[in-house]
Amino acid sequence: MTGPVRPARRIRFGRTCRIAAALLAAVACQSAPAQAAARLPEAATRASGVVTWAASADRLGEGAADRGYRLVVHTSAGGSDLRVRLSNAFGDRPLTLDSVYAGLQSRGAALRPGTNRRLTFGGARAVTVPAGALVWSDPLPGRVPAAVNLVVSLHTPDAAGPATGHGLAMQTSYLGEGDHTAEDSAADWTATTGSWWYLDAVSVRPSRTGTGAVVALGDSITDGWQSTTDLNRRWPDYLARRLDTAKTDVRGVADEGISGNKVLADGAGQSALHRLDRDVLSQPGVRTVFLFEGVNDLKAHTGVTAADLIAGYREIVQRAHAAGKCVAVATIGPFKGWSEFDPAAEAVRQDVNRFIRSSGEFDAITDFDRTLHSPYDPERILPFFDNGDHLHPNDKGMQALADAVDLGSLDCTR
Repeated sequence: MTGPVRPARRIRFGRTCRIAAALLAAVACQSAPAQAAARLPEAATRASGVVTWAASADRLGEGAADRGYRLVVHTSAGGSDLRVRLSNAFGDRPLTLDSVYAGLQSRGAALRPGTNRRLTFGGARAVTVPAGALVWSDPLPGRVPAAVNLVVSLHTPDAAGPATGHGLAMQTSYLGEGDHTAEDSAADWTATTGSWWYLDAVSVRPSRTGTGAVVALGDSITDGWQSTTDLNRRWPDYLARRLDTAKTDVRGVADEGISGNKVLADGAGQSALHRLDRDVLSQPGVRTVFLFEGVNDLKAHTGVTAADLIAGYREIVQRAHAAGKCVAVATIGPFKGWSEFDPAAEAVRQDVNRFIRSSGEFDAITDFDRTLHSPYDPERILPFFDNGDHLHPNDKGMQALADAVDLGSLDCTR
């Protein structure tokens, strides 16, 4: 069940064609590393176009020297001039990547022949990203389809110290020793990983002017925990499938969920308030922020009140609006039966959901609580949607969340 968008903020509807061609030839490149941040042109720290995939950055173990990463991600919007964003946000020393390629997956770690192309950075084949920094690649000529598995291959010649990445990918990627980034074959990619290392976002330039994106800001439900691995059944994936065939200019979907994440406090990743600029507002082409977060704050028994959580929501709205983005919000879903459930946490959830439904402070509302709860016990998730832990939806529940979203509410401007 969804709430209306304020009419003054609703905009155009249009159909962007799905692009079905493979990646084409890469740009000519040099061999010297480029330095990120101030020494690179502005294009290295910002990207035009529209985000087609993203994952929230966090600390992710230790970097390894002479390690290859073959990372599988799923596009939403199709387009040309693909760019990738690499992150050293949590590193304590510069990170050098001396070879970065992008291609299309065939099966496992194997690539479709002819699609794997080198990416460059300020014209150079290698890039050194300072501690705490992000860097965008140069645009890669050619087109990449919507709704395909893109494979980004990286090599770190001398990485050490804290690595940056996304821990819960719900997607199998691959590891290798040495630099095999240019190879189509899976032969040297002998280990697997369930995380995305160093890769932070992917953007494309859509063929249709005015195409935008939505960023889902959330916790483990948005991150896809308990959905089926490798099948892209997180609720933002189902949303992307709906947008791909809808009469709307919103095509890109970025999933910025972190399992265990809170709105107010750091812990499982930086809080939504602390990571909002980097993970959400900096993504190219974002039109709407979709906020679905708060259950971890209220069930943690740290004394968080409804007023505290509402103040956090209001800060996100204020900052997003100041950046020219709309904010859609979802009510917090039921979790009776989860180990941390108690009447006090449930009372906070009900108070927060009343505020969401009635305040008028958001540009759109989707009532995920009503979508998920049992009609016989509204404090409990409907068994048909329950993966078994009484908090996280199964694949059917994930699809139900996406189906509850009014797609027109995402096509919004301020």
